[in-house]
Amino acid sequence: MNISRETIEQVQQAVDIVEVVGDFVSLKKKGHYMMACCPFHNEKSPSFSVTPSKGIYHCFGCGKSGDSIQFIMDHETFTFAEAIVFLANKYNIPVIELGRKEEDVQQDTERESILIALQYANDHYVHNLWENDEGKSIGLSYFRERGFIDPIIKKFNLGYSLDAWEGLLTKALADQFKPEIMQKAGLALARENANDSTKTKLYDRFRGRVMFPIHSVAGKVIGFGARILTKEKNQPKYLNSPEGEVYHKSKVLYGIFQAKVAIRKLDECFLVEGYTDVVSLHQGGIEHVVASSGTALTEDQIKLVRRYTPNITLLYDGDNAGMKAALRGVDLILKEEMNVSVVVLPDQEDPDSFVRKLGGEGMMEYIKQNKKDFITFKAGLLSEEAGRDPYKKAAVIKDIVESITQIKDGIKRAVFFRECSRLLDVDEQVLISEYNKLVYAGRKNGQGQQPPSSETLEEALLEQQTEIQEQSFDYTTELVKREEESTITLLLNYFDELIGENLSLGSYILGELDEISFQVPVYNSMVKEMTERLSKGEAVGSLYFIKHPDAAIRKESIRLLSSSHAVSANWEKFHIIVPTDKDLLSTMTPRSVLRLKRVAIRLMMDEIMSKIKVEKEDKTVMDLQLQMREMKKISDQINGLLGIVVG
Repeated sequence: MNISRETIEQVQQAVDIVEVVGDFVSLKKKGHYMMACCPFHNEKSPSFSVTPSKGIYHCFGCGKSGDSIQFIMDHETFTFAEAIVFLANKYNIPVIELGRKEEDVQQDTERESILIALQYANDHYVHNLWENDEGKSIGLSYFRERGFIDPIIKKFNLGYSLDAWEGLLTKALADQFKPEIMQKAGLALARENANDSTKTKLYDRFRGRVMFPIHSVAGKVIGFGARILTKEKNQPKYLNSPEGEVYHKSKVLYGIFQAKVAIRKLDECFLVEGYTDVVSLHQGGIEHVVASSGTALTEDQIKLVRRYTPNITLLYDGDNAGMKAALRGVDLILKEEMNVSVVVLPDQEDPDSFVRKLGGEGMMEYIKQNKKDFITFKAGLLSEEAGRDPYKKAAVIKDIVESITQIKDGIKRAVFFRECSRLLDVDEQVLISEYNKLVYAGRKNGQGQQPPSSETLEEALLEQQTEIQEQSFDYTTELVKREEESTITLLLNYFDELIGENLSLGSYILGELDEISFQVPVYNSMVKEMTERLSKGEAVGSLYFIKHPDAAIRKESIRLLSSSHAVSANWEKFHIIVPTDKDLLSTMTPRSVLRLKRVAIRLMMDEIMSKIKVEKEDKTVMDLQLQMREMKKISDQINGLLGIVVG
């Protein structure tokens, strides 16, 4: 979708960061900022800051940051274009697209018409449930007999389709819906007209069933699951919407719209099989749950969960079919680099019946006590089937190693090799050897799996520790980074503030640091751009960097412009005057420049010392020592100006 610059600018001008974020979290005023518990990770103390004056947010816990558009992209996992459309709809701004082909426009128009028809149908089914005598006596009674309370029924927009051939169609056609749209939406079917075989007559697809609307991630109704309440042998128990323009069952999870906030907050997703499992668990207070709706788990469904969390727990019935379904899903989940656990419920129980029996707290306690990692689950289940048969046990080992092969992380693989060795009483190196055979075979077949490995857990941990050491910064580098960050923060916040007669803070700092290159790449890029824009007389304010096209510069600017602290409300209440950064600019700015020069000198001294250690020519060593003494004098002068005493 190619949205016009005019639309984007209208959205950017109209959005209010407090309104946008406030739709999803409860914000509380704290000084010049608004604070809340972060919607992107689980926390007890608020670390999510919104700065209304700058239109930005930043979490000091997980590092998420951005403006109103970025917030919608992060929270709803939308693309930029989708976020613009979402906000345009919120503020009633028409969306203008560029370069659209006529057929693309027609396709989008048809898609929108289908979505409108599906929402219309859902409203109709909900009305039937609550207002129609048949709906109340059959549909509503069924839900209540299942133990569903009214708020939960309404939360999931559950409904009822009348036991009539044209219960929905008659009303929809009267309200100007086109017959072909009702068919493409999966709401109507065609049959031969009894009076004229050359013509067809439409009738409702869903009749005499309780209706479970299926929502997209954005909350749009895209299809239905419908359960029959009679025992007609020629009718399926559940009837789902057909595949079409907006509904693709392999890419959809029932309940994802209602669950996504809880999944992200708790950093875990429970996966069940049926609609009523999801609804019952929500009623028990367990909201981070979705269902595959009777279809075999697919890669697209797993990727949908991965947008919100890497942790997934499968809750399956205790019967043999349920456990086999759990096994089928494990390897797919591992392949997507997710952490998978399994909870098998007691025989004859499903999540719906079990949560109604135990209650929400009891269910969570059961899950906590019975959750198994995939190796423990798979090894236990397959070993039980194999018994003492050595051939079957060998097949079990190969099966489990095939699952481990899906894991890309070396340490995780090594941990599971060790655990598998313990559970199956097999030498760890035998498992690793089998793994290498499978990987080699996969590479020969062009499947591109991980390279062969001989790593034990200790070797994998040592390898990771070495990587961490290689990436770590020494003390001097950390000091440089801190001082550069402080200087950039001043420039972003107060570039145009005067600190002397006709002298702006930005002009002073950039002039003083003209010959100093910043060591942190993103800061160096920002300083260069500030200097260039200043020379051209262009604006160098925070707004420019908040909306910078470079993602790294934009993200760092927002982080630095957000504050992790605010003046206590009690200080204002008792008229305690606290000087702000702005009040102290005339003294802060020169000191910031001096501190940055001090660490730059220190880096130069470290470089000279490194040369002295390896230099063999006496004359060169003496020249370097003279340079070191000059640097030391300058360093001492700066320390004196800063009031720093070096022992």
